[in-house]
Amino acid sequence: MKKWSILIIAGFICFRLAGVPWAQAQGDGKGKPLAYDLKTVETLQGIVVAAPKPTPKGGLPERAQLTLKTKQETLIVFLGPGWFVEQQGLKIADLDKVQVTGSRILVQGKPALLSREVRKGDQVLKLRNDRGQPLWRGRSGR
Repeated sequence: MKKWSILIIAGFICFRLAGVPWAQAQGDGKGKPLAYDLKTVETLQGIVVAAPKPTPKGGLPERAQLTLKTKQETLIVFLGPGWFVEQQGLKIADLDKVQVTGSRILVQGKPALLSREVRKGDQVLKLRNDRGQPLWRGRSGR
């Protein structure tokens, strides 16, 4: 009976942790979570050279990201949980021209952007509010 109680509690904890909203990119490789910094917000234009991958059905929310090539550099753009990006309906493919606004960060010494919004033509993918807070917080993709 005691074993079953422990298993049930452990299962419940795992279930609850799986439902925690994904708030930031996973980290800088040193255990420090990446944070949206209003002082480093910028807008970049470029060509998508690696589009976001679809979220696997039934899996945990995965980080959706794309690779953007600008005139000056190539960098990773973190979008948000795959389920949230898919719900917004804006399809981003390789070779699309986009404009991205977000907070510039370094991930393992390489440039990256935590995106607030992505514009493709007249379509807008909104990911964070003007204060950098994720719009997917408190939502469930499942």
